[in-house]
Amino acid sequence: MPHSGSRIVVVDDDLQMLDMLKDYLVSQKFQVRGFSRAHAAYEAIQSDSGLFEDGGPVDLVVTDLSMPEMDGIELIQNLKRQDPSLPMVLITAHASIDSAVEATRRGAFSYIVKPFKLVEFQAIVEKAIAHGHLARENAILKSQVKQTMKKGSIIGKSPAIRKVFDLIDRVSKATANIFITGESGTGKELVAKAIHEESPRKDRPFVAINCAAIPENLLESELFGHMRGSFTGAVADKLGLFEEANGGTLFLDEIGDLNLPLQAKLLRVLQDREIRPIGATKSKKIDVRLVTATHKDLKAAVKKGEFREDLYYRLSVIPVVLPALRDRKDDIPLLAHHFLKKHSTLNGMEIGGFTSAAMAKLIRSPFPGNVRELENLIERALVLSGGGAELGVENITFEAEEGGESVLADSANDWPTLHELEKRYIKAVLEKVSGKKEKAAEILGINRRTLYRKELEYNQETF
Repeated sequence: MPHSGSRIVVVDDDLQMLDMLKDYLVSQKFQVRGFSRAHAAYEAIQSDSGLFEDGGPVDLVVTDLSMPEMDGIELIQNLKRQDPSLPMVLITAHASIDSAVEATRRGAFSYIVKPFKLVEFQAIVEKAIAHGHLARENAILKSQVKQTMKKGSIIGKSPAIRKVFDLIDRVSKATANIFITGESGTGKELVAKAIHEESPRKDRPFVAINCAAIPENLLESELFGHMRGSFTGAVADKLGLFEEANGGTLFLDEIGDLNLPLQAKLLRVLQDREIRPIGATKSKKIDVRLVTATHKDLKAAVKKGEFREDLYYRLSVIPVVLPALRDRKDDIPLLAHHFLKKHSTLNGMEIGGFTSAAMAKLIRSPFPGNVRELENLIERALVLSGGGAELGVENITFEAEEGGESVLADSANDWPTLHELEKRYIKAVLEKVSGKKEKAAEILGINRRTLYRKELEYNQETF
């Protein structure tokens, strides 16, 4: 039996019906307590005086509708106020179906109409108990989310993420440069924001830029600014990001993608604490805390001559290493429920949680795209589900399971333009590698900067 040993309270003033239901449920290996009056059942459940030998909580209440003193609907309402997650099944005569429907609106899980087959009754009992277990698990997880440690927008309780929280506490008040490393999708910008929000600079700007997403010929202007007329297209003075972040924090993501000339200029800024916009004749003093991040191995890049050693040591005064999601599996249920709530609100949908099988599949999954991949998966599952009580294992599908490699075969059916075909192919490759830009760029035969540019272009077209 899937729910063998579950604890069931049966309430019916028809003693013959009461005995029959008790005997049948006991024969199916359930623990059963019977009451002929709703008041007595309510007081026994409310008192929590150990209704069952193992001392466990009630898993299900089965109650008749028409009873003296307190009827089934009153019992359901009273018990629901005490324990909203306790499932209840109402037994009713055919003539009282309207009342039974009303009872489901008031919190009953389901109802069954007399006369009924015991096999039909058992199926409803099994579903009700499963629903109750899920509701309690979700309530516990929601409570854990509220009680768990949190830094900014980072959620977690695992030992791996607690170490990160502890490090954020210790480094946020300092002035030294922070260097964050970790796989794509681990939340490097969230950590940078958390450090800024707990620092003395929290009331000043936090400015972020992805160095790989800006064309090389524009990146210097983005960082340091330019004067009008300093190059073709410079029709006005432009404030650089260092100046925008003055007094606050500047976060440079994918710092490993800076070319060597820009690395030299960044080193000069860190040494002199001043910048010179393109075309300017004088330098400007700045007060900026620099936080940088990369998914690359910069030590290896230094050995290859692709990254300046002196800049590496300037940036990595305080290193922060973010764990991959596969190394913090304890956090997956918390994150999954957080993202479900977030996207349920954004999409105007209501879904209570996950089935145990769905959650087990999430916990087993390696998530090479890390937290970003988990969030995308939850959002997709929610939208495609169309709503319901919870997301099931059938809703938890990964891109690889959906056959992303069929994009070329599918395109033969509608003959897209070359531009559209490129967009579809890039999207399919990104899905196949779980959003890993470097791997996708390698497969596509382009550099990461070109891939970022194409993504930005396609996003404007609803990529």
